[in-house]
Amino acid sequence: MSANVPENAVETVDLCKTYGADGGQPPRQALKDVTLNIPRGSFFGLLGPNGAGKSTLINILAGLVIRTSGEARVWGFDIDRDMRAARRAIGVVPQELNIDPFFTPRELLELQAGLYGVAKADRRTDEILAAVGLTEQAEAYARTLSGGMRRRLLVAKAMIHAPLVLVLDEPTAGVDIDLRRQLWTYVRAMNARGTTVLLTTHYLEEAQALCDRIAIINHGRLIACDTTEALLRRLDAKEMAVTLSADIDAVPGELRTFNVELRTARQLVFHYPPSKTHSGEILAAVQRAGLTVTDLVTREADLEDIFLRLTSQPDEETP
Repeated sequence: MSANVPENAVETVDLCKTYGADGGQPPRQALKDVTLNIPRGSFFGLLGPNGAGKSTLINILAGLVIRTSGEARVWGFDIDRDMRAARRAIGVVPQELNIDPFFTPRELLELQAGLYGVAKADRRTDEILAAVGLTEQAEAYARTLSGGMRRRLLVAKAMIHAPLVLVLDEPTAGVDIDLRRQLWTYVRAMNARGTTVLLTTHYLEEAQALCDRIAIINHGRLIACDTTEALLRRLDAKEMAVTLSADIDAVPGELRTFNVELRTARQLVFHYPPSKTHSGEILAAVQRAGLTVTDLVTREADLEDIFLRLTSQPDEETP
């Protein structure tokens, strides 16, 4: 690997941020010793409840918030000592709609490209407008765009200088389903070409489908960081709903060794760890109990389950 190509696209070491007292409120520590490595080329999810510290971390990387202590690097460049190089390496889509209303989308993208020193011959304005579904609105004033269109324009601005690291802070909030799918198709293609993507979202199913690695932050602390697959295995939980051919009044004795509930007169729901119990064992026990199965549905633990489990822990606990 070339010395100029880092193993990690983003690195933080013991990163802390404390906001000073304000309006009679005491100082607030938004980030607490966050050490995080985002591998080069990954599609990385940063999740957490509102107020957990996600946006503070992103704003530190973007140079919008000054860290209290610790280290932060983007593409190997320290965000203070190598400020210009770090800024060139990152593109950020913020949560806030901060667009000049008197420019058209095309003018805004051309201006943004110029600010980053992108030569006119290398600009991809039309391609990016098409990717975010704004080709027809390219010459309309930004103030006439809907909220969803303005958010797409923010995404386009972050992409215009072809950043090595693309940060998407709630990029699809208020964006309709078709445009969301179109946006993710384009971002996935960027990721496949080598762009590292850092995503924060409250759509957990979106994060589960897109991200190869996920970190969860809560109360300013990093409480989990692993591959998506490993995080899902951590919960080790599965549910199987069995529909019966006839009503029953209670769970048969043969099935009480399982964690089972009689949800309706014709439905038994089993909760079990798939690493220790196989669904075939449960179905065999149901058959031995003299019951006839007409249907069954299984549900694997998903990212929402692990997210709720981890973020419900008290502040002082870590996994």
